[in-house]
Amino acid sequence: MSALISLKDVCKSFGGIVVADHISIDIQRGEILGLIGPNGAGKTSLFNLISGVYPADSGSISVSGQSLDGLNLHQRARLGVARTWQHMRLFASMSVLDNMLVAPRDYPGEKISNILFRPKQTAAANVAMHERAMGILKRMNLQAIADSSVNDITFGQQKLVGLARALMNDGECLLLDEPMAGVEGNAYETMKSIVREEAASGRAVCVVEHNVSFIKDLCNTAVFMASGKILERGSVDSLLASQTLADLYFGA
Repeated sequence: MSALISLKDVCKSFGGIVVADHISIDIQRGEILGLIGPNGAGKTSLFNLISGVYPADSGSISVSGQSLDGLNLHQRARLGVARTWQHMRLFASMSVLDNMLVAPRDYPGEKISNILFRPKQTAAANVAMHERAMGILKRMNLQAIADSSVNDITFGQQKLVGLARALMNDGECLLLDEPMAGVEGNAYETMKSIVREEAASGRAVCVVEHNVSFIKDLCNTAVFMASGKILERGSVDSLLASQTLADLYFGA
C-alpha cells in the first residue's frame, strides 16, 4: 500500500542547527501517527517542512503521490495539507464562524471574476460553505458560539476552533501540533473523538503531543525524535519502555 504522506531522506538545517536529519516517514490513509520527543527534537520543524513554512534542503515530500517539492504554504494547503498550530494563530478580532470561512481550500468567492460573472454559483457556494462550517462546529458542540469573537471564548474552545478551522480544508493530510496543550474536561474528550473520526474517514493524521496519555489513546504507532533525528518507531508502550528514550524524554 502506498503511503498517503511520504517523507524520503528529508534534511533541513539553519546554520549549524540541524532540525531534520535524513528523516523518512510514511503515514497511511486512516493512520494516526504520534510524534513524540523532548523540546527541540524537531517535531514542529517537521510539520513546517511538510506544510511549506520553509523548504527542505534535500529529500522529498509527497502527499497522495503528488510531490510537494517547490510548493509554498498556500499551494500545499490547496492540495489538502491541513494543520493546526501550537499557538493556534486564530484571527482574534473575527468571529468563530469567520475564522472557519477563511480556511477552505476551494472558495469561489475569493475570485472577483466569480463574483462578477458567476454570482448565483458563487452565492450558492457561499451558502454551502457556511452550512459546512456550522456542521463542523456542531460536531464540536461549538455552534452556540459561532458568532462570538475569538477573544471572548475560553482557551479550550479556542483550541477546538483551531482544529475546526483545519477541518474546513477537506484534504487528506491532517497535522496536529500539540492540540491538547492546555485542554481538559469536555474539550479533551471532544478532541479525541474528532481525531478518531477524521482518521476513520480516510485522512492520514500525524499528532505532535507531549500528553503521552493522549498519544496512547489514539495511536497504534509513534515515532520518537531527538535532535532532528528519528531514533525509533513502534508502539507508544514499547518506546517508553526503552530506558534510553525515557531518559531523553523525561530526564535521567
